Amino acid sequence: YFVSEIDFHSIKNPIKKINAFFRVLYSFEANKKIEVLIKDFKPHILQVHNIEHQITPSIFFVAKKYGIKIIKFLHDFKIVCPSYNMLWGGGSICSGLCKNKKFYWCIIKKCSHNNFLWSLTNTIEMYLHHIILRSYDLVDVFISPSQFLKNKVLEMGFKGKIVVLPNFVWLDEFEPNYDFEENTICYFGRLSKEKGLLTLIDAVKGLDLKLKIIGEGLIKDSLKFKVQSLKLKNIEFLGYKSGDGLKNEIKKAMFVVLPSECYENNPRTVLESFALGKPVIGSRIGGIPELVIDDFTGYTFDTGNVEDLREKIIYLVKNPQKIVELGKNARKFVEENHSPERYYQKLMEIYQITLEGKT
Repeated sequence: YFVSEIDFHSIKNPIKKINAFFRVLYSFEANKKIEVLIKDFKPHILQVHNIEHQITPSIFFVAKKYGIKIIKFLHDFKIVCPSYNMLWGGGSICSGLCKNKKFYWCIIKKCSHNNFLWSLTNTIEMYLHHIILRSYDLVDVFISPSQFLKNKVLEMGFKGKIVVLPNFVWLDEFEPNYDFEENTICYFGRLSKEKGLLTLIDAVKGLDLKLKIIGEGLIKDSLKFKVQSLKLKNIEFLGYKSGDGLKNEIKKAMFVVLPSECYENNPRTVLESFALGKPVIGSRIGGIPELVIDDFTGYTFDTGNVEDLREKIIYLVKNPQKIVELGKNARKFVEENHSPERYYQKLMEIYQITLEGKT
């Protein structure tokens, strides 16, 4: 049932590259294999996630041929943004130039990897499935993990039916810990420009605390260079960690900082921190404020504002009892709003109304 992987970087033959280009736009292979799967399993619903490029929305036509309802999860902005993240090629937040299907702006701004050919390919893909084939019109309902993503997609001119279903956390795998190492905070996630790590480094400069940066990414070396050039001794890079190794580091921290300068959706960084009983200081952008509620589960700060972030960090470090209070609130928040049981119940309700045609 699985399609063969497309990896442009490993393809050297020009003919094969051209073939791969067309497969990215529309996959006949995926159509054949999804039809076999449908005949074998006879599903009532086709639930899809990030199918662009490898599988493509071409499979929607096969599903409708057999009268199957389609539910698509929105994990990013791909439905309205050719480059999926609403960032221009240079990494700045897009002002919504592609609104109302003006996808050509992706080429002008080189939004995809700051590369003309990638941007051209993604733009062609958008025009093909949104205007020529109208593939997404076949989807019965879209599921967004955050209210922000739903609002932004609709603001960009998308007309599909969208319901909000926040992510869940396997709470049994996250034992909360309200103790912490004194004056220790952490960031965990991808190390990339849009994550706001330069802002975070500037914010902790000169403070009597230790910042642990956990993760890997394209700007790791430049971040290390900045730390070394400023002679900062209070910042430690721990590299990639997962599982218990990651959880143990988070448990040691007083709180977690998420200084993103991009449109986060329903970030697992926040949910997993909450599940471990850790409050979060997060930038006031995207879906972060839906989770980080000021003076309840943490604090938000003006995106990119070093002084505002610095003030929030200093306040919490000086008020350990507040950290415990916020951490307990955070754990209760995910228990009440992001449990697997609640997620399952809501998903079944969405399935039911979709099958009944009430979307």
